[in-house]
Amino acid sequence: MPTLEVEHQLLSQGCSYLGAMDEVGRGALGGPVTVGLVVVDGSVAEPVEGVRDSKLLTPAARESFVPQVRAWALAHGVGHASAGEVDEWGIVGALRLAGHRALGAAALTGPVPDAVLLDGSHDWLTVPDPPELLSPDLGGVEAPPVTTRVKADMDCAAVAAASVLAKVERDGIMVGLAGQYPAYGWDSNKGYGSPPHLEAIRQLGPCAEHRRSWKLPT
Repeated sequence: MPTLEVEHQLLSQGCSYLGAMDEVGRGALGGPVTVGLVVVDGSVAEPVEGVRDSKLLTPAARESFVPQVRAWALAHGVGHASAGEVDEWGIVGALRLAGHRALGAAALTGPVPDAVLLDGSHDWLTVPDPPELLSPDLGGVEAPPVTTRVKADMDCAAVAAASVLAKVERDGIMVGLAGQYPAYGWDSNKGYGSPPHLEAIRQLGPCAEHRRSWKLPT
């Protein structure tokens, strides 16, 4: 089970409010890429009991944890970048856009983090210096300093909590889109490249919610 050990280490190094961030949908062929964020401080003593990386939880368990995570965190937010924005800005630019939208959403619910713990090995949240020639408008939200950690969603309880928020919200979007585009089976595959989804793309071609800049089957 994940713990708060890493979060407390970062909070002890001068951080007052730590944002824990994770993404879902990066490898999907359709639908948005989504970023979840929770904010904690040094007073957090225990994780939400039972919360772990969202991929290891059943859909029912993930949904049951959402209100608990929101009540547990000092602030929380989820941000999305659409399939069209993935096509326009690339996956890294879209992740940055979704991450900044999550920061903006969290700011409406509680304190703004002064540091972020980000799952993975690459800091896609920080605007590079110099910035890319083509970069999305981030809405004036600035990212605090970022610490990356591989598999943070597995061993950091706050990152796991953020992954639950992101996964539940994105899955809900994909189920809704499945009603508009039932042939692709998004209610079950959530936009990922399952064999039936790939075959549907071959037979019908991509729809407006597919990432057309990606190598889709023909």
